Amino acid sequence: MYQILIVDDEMHVVERLAGTMDWESLGVETVHRAYSVQEALVLLQTTTIDILITDIQMPGMTGLELIAIVREKWKRTKCILLSGYADFSYAQEAIHHGTADYLLKPVSEEQVRETVQRVLQQIQAEWEDIVSQQRIQHTLKENLPLLKGNLLNELLQGRRYGADIWKPRMRELSIPDFQDSPFAMIMVRMEEQFLHYDAHSLSLFEYAVSNIAEELFSPHYDLWHCKDSHDYLVFMLKCKTSSIQTEVQQHLERTSSELQKAVSTYLKGKISVLVSNWGQFPEDVTTLYNQALSLFRKRIGSEHNLFMTAADTQIHDEPYRTLQRLYELPTLTQLLEAGRWKDAREKLLAVFEELNNQWSQSQEYVLEVYFTVSAAFSYITHKNGKQLAELMGPDYYKLTEGLPFRSVGMLRDWSLRVLDQLKADMDKEVQDSRSLIVQRVQQFVDQHLSEDVSLQTIADHIYLHPVYLSKIYKLETNQNITDYVFQLRMEKAAYLLKNNQEKIYEIAEKLGYQRAHSFIHVFKKHYNMTPQEYRDIHTAGKL
Repeated sequence: MYQILIVDDEMHVVERLAGTMDWESLGVETVHRAYSVQEALVLLQTTTIDILITDIQMPGMTGLELIAIVREKWKRTKCILLSGYADFSYAQEAIHHGTADYLLKPVSEEQVRETVQRVLQQIQAEWEDIVSQQRIQHTLKENLPLLKGNLLNELLQGRRYGADIWKPRMRELSIPDFQDSPFAMIMVRMEEQFLHYDAHSLSLFEYAVSNIAEELFSPHYDLWHCKDSHDYLVFMLKCKTSSIQTEVQQHLERTSSELQKAVSTYLKGKISVLVSNWGQFPEDVTTLYNQALSLFRKRIGSEHNLFMTAADTQIHDEPYRTLQRLYELPTLTQLLEAGRWKDAREKLLAVFEELNNQWSQSQEYVLEVYFTVSAAFSYITHKNGKQLAELMGPDYYKLTEGLPFRSVGMLRDWSLRVLDQLKADMDKEVQDSRSLIVQRVQQFVDQHLSEDVSLQTIADHIYLHPVYLSKIYKLETNQNITDYVFQLRMEKAAYLLKNNQEKIYEIAEKLGYQRAHSFIHVFKKHYNMTPQEYRDIHTAGKL
């Protein structure tokens, strides 16, 4: 949806164009009003305007000067010049400033509609070009290493994707097809001299290590790598040929050792290298990654310049004893922070399903889930400025009983119940906040109807960004603020015409119209009769 700004020091021109045209049919969401260049510049600073319609002759600064500023600061805003002067020199200067079109007063609504529609089509064509396949591919190529690394990091951290999402993303990023294939990981830790460099210099060395790895492994393996959240370089490899597994393993270990030596020789720094066991993609990625982290933690520790393989230890024979669904991305805390209540509920259900299937008799694992879920609930509640006790009621005291839950079922029911309470409280707060905003907007408009009731003025009064204010008001009332202002003016006009004897121009002034003929024009369009005809009809029986 588009946003338009109309600027003219003659208020009746602005009100006529803004209030009487069917902007919604053109795809225009909001029409902003400004009665001076200064007011227009304030709006432009805070609001994304798609089309600016401005008069030429205005006090202080001309429309041409305004357009020149717009072209410099907001290049995507299209400008339409509106003027009562037919001098071609104005049109020439307007074209010089990049004006999209030029209209002469008096202008009909049909002319404005056709011009705006034409400019909107131009805007749409430009954006279609921006998001064209060619430009997407160019941008994708520039950011490909980062995007590849981010995707692998998500997989390492346990984020789950369906095949319908996973496969297309890998194809888009030109990642080799690992699907349902055996793979191994190599984990590299930068050490000694590298640790003394600043972040930028270290990133250059990491890039160099990745290039060396590509050079050594790419003849025989498909490679996919990233830097993980612990600052390890993680390389995932798939053999390009169907060789004997023992030979592949030997070659992989030998080449990994060459990587360590090459870094020491050419980059003058030390690294520790760990070669994982083999697994199946994608189901074993997180498991092998966590096993490799565990080996670094337990077997390598703080020692430097070590080389190790998972085959050297018995760790791969140990059962994987971590609650995987509890810690995989996105975490419960992340989901609560984002307000993704449905996903948070599904997360909890998945955690309790895993807990019930594998460790239902283990009080220790029940306790682990209890502590993690309670911490997430406490975090989001305190971040929202609330106390758990006031939100949870009797359920809060379960937290203070030491070991409150003896079974998976009890903990599950409590967790889902508290989640529903948190959501209900958040929904109420959002609704109350939005209702208050609507109330304050309508109160301000009611009290200042004869003055400036533009979106920017209202937003300034209640200290909200005009774009946010406009969207919230529309969500709550299914009506634009400008539509409400116009509707209120028409309702008050009808009331005044029926219930007092003030002249038409006096009523127009009370409603914020500088000129009576502008008021008459919009009133007739709304009620299909002039104000005087409306008064005659509704006061005939009172005489």
